[in-house]
Amino acid sequence: MELHERDERRAAAEARLGDLAEAGVVGVVLPWVDTSGITRVKSVPLARLPAAAQWGVGMSPVFDGFLVDDSIVAGSYAGSAIGDLRLHPDLDRLTVLAGQPGWAWAPVDRYTQDGVPHVQCSRSLLRRLVDGYAAEGLTLKAAYEIEWVVGEAVLPGDADPDAFVPALSGPAYGMTRHIEVSDYARDLLQALADEGVAVDQFHPEYAAGQLEVSVGAEDPVAAADTALLVRSTIRAVSLEHGLRVSFSPKVTADGVGNGGHVHLSLWRGDENLMSGGPGTFGLTRDGEAFTAGLLEHLPGLLAVGAPSVASYLRLVPSHWAGAFAAWGLENREAAVRFVTGPSGARASAANVEVKSFDAAANPYLLMAGLLAAGQAGLRAGATLPDPVGIDPGTLSEDEQREAGITPLPASLAEAVRAFETDEVLTSAFGVELATTIAEVRRGEIALFDGVSAEDVATAVRWRH
Repeated sequence: MELHERDERRAAAEARLGDLAEAGVVGVVLPWVDTSGITRVKSVPLARLPAAAQWGVGMSPVFDGFLVDDSIVAGSYAGSAIGDLRLHPDLDRLTVLAGQPGWAWAPVDRYTQDGVPHVQCSRSLLRRLVDGYAAEGLTLKAAYEIEWVVGEAVLPGDADPDAFVPALSGPAYGMTRHIEVSDYARDLLQALADEGVAVDQFHPEYAAGQLEVSVGAEDPVAAADTALLVRSTIRAVSLEHGLRVSFSPKVTADGVGNGGHVHLSLWRGDENLMSGGPGTFGLTRDGEAFTAGLLEHLPGLLAVGAPSVASYLRLVPSHWAGAFAAWGLENREAAVRFVTGPSGARASAANVEVKSFDAAANPYLLMAGLLAAGQAGLRAGATLPDPVGIDPGTLSEDEQREAGITPLPASLAEAVRAFETDEVLTSAFGVELATTIAEVRRGEIALFDGVSAEDVATAVRWRH
């Protein structure tokens, strides 16, 4: 980072101080997401924002080796007590937090002390991949679906402070459940609107106490930022209403779990390449190649998109989780669900939804993996297999093989092996980051070795 750029960052921050102070802001939250998918944070008083923008805020690189329980993997390139990084806030995304009065929020890029992007900064990696698409005249629109459960707050004297007691009793997707959270949902939607988040839908979901919000599509970096902001806002508003929140992929061992589905569409100028073409369901050739890349690299992508041992308690057949490497039109059991949108709006609405992922994922890391996979498909001119119009889990193994349908990894260990042998993903991430991902995942595997499904769910329940 050049000195003039540092000076420009400081000036930009100073120009924002008056408006922030008028809005009642006294401090700025500076979050990033670690390899395990946990959002970590530092914050500065408002008066220190210009210095933070210019020189960054110090933070140890040790967090790249953190596990979900805050233990640390002493890996090949992460987990050391030596060294320091600088957290530089992205002022373009500076947001006054409606759910946390007195605070603003700005996601950070992590740099070395010499002003070079940290080799394991997932946000910087994602931006580089987006720039790679732009160099080829392509852009993407992306969005994360956010699922979470609300539980009753822990009270003094409760025998089990980690227990989950659903705060909703109405039926799945039911109006009764919506009424039960009417005031809470109103305050949440208002907070998100005040923060500039474009919400498309809110509704009760399937699992006990489960809700979902869908947001508008943005460029991939902004989509990952928004996912982070929405989750923080959900937590803050929930706390105001005396509720506990979990985004865990498996809140209870016998429950459905929280997904983290990703929607993507590929564009050239104003043309949506997922529609208007000669391919199946109107895919253009580039749209098909991009989608085929996603499908081909899904096994390895699970190491970043389903990164927890608990993820594989959720990723099971016939639970709408996308447990098979297959694609299909509006098929919620296929890992890649093709969405045309309504007649008359398909030129803008058509997209693919990748369903196998969950909210334990680092959203920047996952989006980067998806873009790398899609780009590999584009460069190879990849083609899709025949779409699947049924639940693959209802077929016998012989029928699945005949149809070219393969099950996705059924454990984190399998996903890590697939990731390490996927040259597209490991090359895109680089040696240091790819090695750290594998080592952190193996650290979690060792952490939960021999632990029952119920105990795994309990251990991660309030971590995500």
